[in-house]
Amino acid sequence: MKKIIYFLSVLALTSSCSDLTDLNTDKKNPSEVPAASLFTSAQKGIAEQVVNTSVNKNIFRLVNQQWTETTYIDESVYQWTTRNISGNHWNAYFSGTTTNDGSLSDLVMAKLAVENEVILASDPNFAAKTAIKKNKLALIDILTVYSYQILVDTFGDIPYSDALKGSGNYLPKYDKAVDIYKDLIVRLDNDIANIETGYAAFGSADVIYRDNLTSWIKFANSIKLKLGINLKASGLEDAIADAAIVSASENVFTSNGDNAKIGYEKNVPNTNPLFVDLVFGGRHDFVPAKPFVDALVAKNDPRTKVYFAQNLQDENGNPLPYKGGVIGVKNSFGKFTHINDLIQAPDFKGTYLDYAEVEFLLAEAVERGIAVSGSAESHYNNAIKASMQDWGIPTDAADSYLAQPTVAYSTAAATWQQKIGEQAWYAMYNRGFEGWTFTRRLNFPALTPPPNADAASDGQIPSRMAYPIREQTLNATNYNAAAAAIGGDKLSTKLFWDKN
Repeated sequence: MKKIIYFLSVLALTSSCSDLTDLNTDKKNPSEVPAASLFTSAQKGIAEQVVNTSVNKNIFRLVNQQWTETTYIDESVYQWTTRNISGNHWNAYFSGTTTNDGSLSDLVMAKLAVENEVILASDPNFAAKTAIKKNKLALIDILTVYSYQILVDTFGDIPYSDALKGSGNYLPKYDKAVDIYKDLIVRLDNDIANIETGYAAFGSADVIYRDNLTSWIKFANSIKLKLGINLKASGLEDAIADAAIVSASENVFTSNGDNAKIGYEKNVPNTNPLFVDLVFGGRHDFVPAKPFVDALVAKNDPRTKVYFAQNLQDENGNPLPYKGGVIGVKNSFGKFTHINDLIQAPDFKGTYLDYAEVEFLLAEAVERGIAVSGSAESHYNNAIKASMQDWGIPTDAADSYLAQPTVAYSTAAATWQQKIGEQAWYAMYNRGFEGWTFTRRLNFPALTPPPNADAASDGQIPSRMAYPIREQTLNATNYNAAAAAIGGDKLSTKLFWDKN
């Protein structure tokens, strides 16, 4: 794997050179990679795709109009084919076209390595080793489910039951998105049941929770909650959705201390991808977008100070109001508000899933008539407070914000979809993909595509990514069947849960 660097000791040859069989083994490219290394690689790979802001790989802050571009505007107007963005996003999870790595392929190999571990029944530590093995398999599967949900929520129907079989099936069929969702929920239930918190798993190789298996159970339940909410929104499997939401809600994240995050270091190559994209690369390609900036300013949102830099000044050096870049046109970097230095720090943590998102999902669950504890208003308030706290905003500032009529749940908007959708958009500032998911599911905020939007978008904010060109050419039969099944391989085609 290109992402794993091994430092192997050089073994001295004996003076007699009586056994040279080891010389036939390529120790720099081992044929069997340890499961722990593969697990770490997958965790880092998933975070890389979720966090980065490369226009070649992750354009979700742009499609969700939280950021916009300065010089090159193709991605902001939904011209996504030139850079093969959908192919790169697809390959980040499945295997790549020029490499054999991808987070799901790492997880498949890690699973195989763990399953092949032999524990003798006569081993005095048989019970403990068996529990550890089950824990490892559960953690691998939780991340697998997390990855598949992102793929489904990006494309719709995808290869699933036939996927990642290598030479066993190079041309996998596509499974229906709703069926994948149903199976992912079952998998999470099994994973949660199989975790024994009294035993270890991957130890320090787990760079998310450092083997805190209680936190992994909460993470799994929080993913299940999200699956349940999307499934409920689809109206297709209410009983399954309701059961998933209720059972998950009993043990989801309850504070920012539960957040699933990955730490980074101050020095490359283990720095936050945003540092690499925005600082190390010396590029000034993005500024906060006008719709997002104007919305936060209008509500006196205290997060403006941590989301945006106060870089604009008058001739006397006095700060000027925040000014967001216009969607779909070139924006001179020096004339618009900049992205705050905070998220550009090399050791700024990357987020898989957080408490704020969970509380917004619980608020939505209440409004959709699901029997979870708490009121929609209490969960809404908790979500906003969690976001504020995670960004370092003082409690009194968060309370003052919530007291405003334009923010308070009872008066914020005419519909619960708008109340939750807009506040989730604000809170998901550095989590563009999930911000896009809330926007698609709730239809709020009501974003407007730029006048020069690419014809491929049919004059709409994209609802999905088109399948990779490689699938169209190399897996044409299954691709054509999938495209027909979802209603056309178009940016405007709605996912199964996008019903509002």
